Amino acid sequence: MKRIALSVGDPNGIGPEIVLKAIQALQGDERVHVTVFGPAGALERAAAATGTQEVLRGLVLHPTADLPGDAARFGAVKAEAGASAVAAATAAIRACQAGEFDAVVAGPHHETAIHLAGIPFSGYPSLVARVCGQPEDSVFLMLVGGGLRIVHVTLHESVAAALARIRPELIVAATQAGLRACRAMGLAQPKVALFGINPHASEGTLFGPEDSERVLPAARRLRELGVDVDGPQGADVLLADRRHDLYVAMLHDQGHIPIKLLAPQGASALSLGAGVMLASTGHGSAMDIAGTGTARPDALLRSLRLVAGLS
Repeated sequence: MKRIALSVGDPNGIGPEIVLKAIQALQGDERVHVTVFGPAGALERAAAATGTQEVLRGLVLHPTADLPGDAARFGAVKAEAGASAVAAATAAIRACQAGEFDAVVAGPHHETAIHLAGIPFSGYPSLVARVCGQPEDSVFLMLVGGGLRIVHVTLHESVAAALARIRPELIVAATQAGLRACRAMGLAQPKVALFGINPHASEGTLFGPEDSERVLPAARRLRELGVDVDGPQGADVLLADRRHDLYVAMLHDQGHIPIKLLAPQGASALSLGAGVMLASTGHGSAMDIAGTGTARPDALLRSLRLVAGLS
């Protein structure tokens, strides 16, 4: 049995609702045991909106602080809700670090709410790194969905900031984190493709020196380490071929667009490199439909099954 710590994400979004629906779908599966981290009040509101009170009564809950009354409202982007999402995920990560759980699954957060709370945050990988006491650039995001696995060298930052950080060492580290995850999923010898930074991987240096100075040295180093790697090539060419087990995206949109096109509500996001396996949904907190009872738990279920080894 896999022990999973599941945080609800932003309590004003769809997180509490899809948490309850996902647990309902997993009822009777003795291969996974889920403990929920989050405010009881948010789960009670979600249960009332979705008719899942019976699921709520059987919930194993690690309660975190409830939101004050004026901040607890479906669809409201509030600093208190952002802080709540981070607090629940932090508690779940620490419990996993302590050996109480095998993995963490985090519900969808709202980045604006978190920033309103004054919390530095550029996605769950940065949070995992801070909680585990590691540099933020040592934890990477990998999206899984639509038959693709794409690990990201950079994430939630401007293109200018990302270009300033991309170095051969960072590309190698991201690739190695993705390889470890692939092997944990049963791929003994993954075939890797490196996306270029510029269109057509710069056509030599026609579109700039970035690929020859940064990605090519990373490819050479990976080959020295025994990795079966192609590239850099244009992301469009590599994705059209679909011949690789792991793709390495240099920039956020390079990796997110193909995954969300092929698996718009079913992708999982893995934070890799800190010794704590954390998966989250590949979508946001959907404030526009929060409280309507229409949110689907597909992506959350996929993440739960992925870290539990059930998919």
